[in-house]
Amino acid sequence: MRGMMNTDLTIWEAILLGVVQGATEFLPVSSSGHLLIIPALFGLEEPDLTLVTIAHLGTLLAVLVYFRRDIAEIVRGVLVGLRRRAPLAEPSSRLGWFIVLGTIPAGAAGLLFEDFFDRIFGAPTVAAFFLLVTAGLLVIGERLLSGEKVMAKISWLDALIIGVFQMLALFPGISRSGSTITGGLLRGLDRETAARFSFLLGIPAILAAGVLAGIDLFQVQASPSLLFLYAVTFVTAAITGYACIYFLLAWLKRRTLYIFAIYCAALGTLFLLLSATGQV
Repeated sequence: MRGMMNTDLTIWEAILLGVVQGATEFLPVSSSGHLLIIPALFGLEEPDLTLVTIAHLGTLLAVLVYFRRDIAEIVRGVLVGLRRRAPLAEPSSRLGWFIVLGTIPAGAAGLLFEDFFDRIFGAPTVAAFFLLVTAGLLVIGERLLSGEKVMAKISWLDALIIGVFQMLALFPGISRSGSTITGGLLRGLDRETAARFSFLLGIPAILAAGVLAGIDLFQVQASPSLLFLYAVTFVTAAITGYACIYFLLAWLKRRTLYIFAIYCAALGTLFLLLSATGQV
């Protein structure tokens, strides 16, 4: 049962959740969709919130480590800009404030409509439907690809519009990275820049969720063996997440998003057909 501690967790389940969360958090295929659909497909219990939280913290570590130099440069630029009273003078400072701006739409929508999103989050069929939406967004993004705008050329309007696309990921099954990459392509960013900005834009949201969930972890009482399995999930999610960030950025230098669109469409369609025939 979701929200209850799973005392029957096996090491293979711990590894599986870490791999699934680490891969789907950054590949444009929706982590929320997979956390609902995979257990339903294979007759597994939906992972408890504690385990999901730990996997989430693993992906947070992955993105912080991978983009550590970018983050350090952004923080330095913002501080220098504030000290000089010219917060938008340097590209790194502008990028920092644009990330803040792009975070606002999803943050505001999440707070205003929290009850609504909580109600729809537990339904695998809803997630499967929105996986089809993710597939459509990825195809649209590829069709809209028309520019070669690099990071230093991103404007406040680009950041805001990409932030609105990030808001779509509040629906289970809509990929956060997929929707924001599509928003970036719409605004004329090249694929790699769109992906890098997507990952950087996701850091505040992942960090906020990780901090809030981490507070709850301090209230969890677990046996040493269960703590070991939690550690396995954390490490697996971190390693998988780091590898998938590297993979996607390298992939998008020369290849398209269509393969991920096909995957999302296939998984979503399969689950909806199985659900309609009563097999899941």
